Amino acid sequence: MADRGRPRALLELTDTERERLTRWSRRRKSAQALALRCRIVLECAGGSSNKDVAARLGIAVATVGKWRGRFVLERLDGLNDDPRPGAPRTVSDDAVEAVIVKTLESTPKGATHWSTRSMAQDSGLSQSTVSRIWRTFGLQPHRAETFKLSTDPLFVDKVRDVVGLYLDPPERALVLCVDEKSQIQAMDRTAAIFPMRPGLPERRTSDYVRHGTTTLFAALDVASGNVTGSMHAKHRAIEFKKFLVKLDTEVPPDLQVHLILDNYATHKTAAIKRWLVAHPRFHLHLTPTSSSWLNLVERWFGDLTQKKIRRGTHTSVRDLQTDIRDWTKTWNEDPRPYVWTKTADEILAKLAAFCTRTSDSAH
Repeated sequence: MADRGRPRALLELTDTERERLTRWSRRRKSAQALALRCRIVLECAGGSSNKDVAARLGIAVATVGKWRGRFVLERLDGLNDDPRPGAPRTVSDDAVEAVIVKTLESTPKGATHWSTRSMAQDSGLSQSTVSRIWRTFGLQPHRAETFKLSTDPLFVDKVRDVVGLYLDPPERALVLCVDEKSQIQAMDRTAAIFPMRPGLPERRTSDYVRHGTTTLFAALDVASGNVTGSMHAKHRAIEFKKFLVKLDTEVPPDLQVHLILDNYATHKTAAIKRWLVAHPRFHLHLTPTSSSWLNLVERWFGDLTQKKIRRGTHTSVRDLQTDIRDWTKTWNEDPRPYVWTKTADEILAKLAAFCTRTSDSAH
């Protein structure tokens, strides 16, 4: 039976066109839209109907018909997008490049970084044009971030040790991330807080009254996300030892206990070492210096600060401690473990690349 409907345009390819279409459809750097159009033309050139090509490529029949017709009329040039409507560009590629190079490789006179106004004045472009160029190329001269590299001579070994516990914890053992959040301030505002209203955020005075501090010792169970906490007035070795005793009491006696913690002096005093010798099921795993990001309990401290402490008001230390205990209890009713995904090799490779980039950069 003869095909019904609108007759399809006859499509035949020269050897040069076939080679170029094949290359564009397979090249990794080709735009995905262009690669699809090339595949459409190649399929059509094999004698397939628009309906069959659409089914194989998972696209609409009308799309196949459009690019078949465009190719027949304009050949390879027909696969490019039509010029967009609107006024033609007034900023040349050279002008854009000059702004990017100047932003990356120089600073304005009397300032540490460029602003849109200073760059506009220097380049002769409008402020909005400079802003669009920066957004397009992801340039943010107004921002600066800090970093600190660990100088721990055992950095590699400690990273492998800690990450190994996260990714492959030992059997019949509990892995706990332990640290203390010291000097948590009980602060109250000097005037009543104005609650949030439609169109207005919550408002509070910038000054405050201090009512004392407390220290929170916390142990995060890596597997379950459950947190064991204890609060004290100070954060000395004697308080840390009391916290270890609390953990020893609450962890089932048939489990080994692996503690991930930092190099703070109170964790390594003679009294603590004697306690650990007397309790051999406890094993300490120290993170490298300046590497608090390796300790998952720091992430939990961040949530506590963001969601409870930072905007909280407390008229006494007891009031603050009650709030922290209530928040911890609520957390433990539905704990959410933080899942570590990076291997030690991935971390070390990324750090090596960063160090190479830093040492090669101009100062």
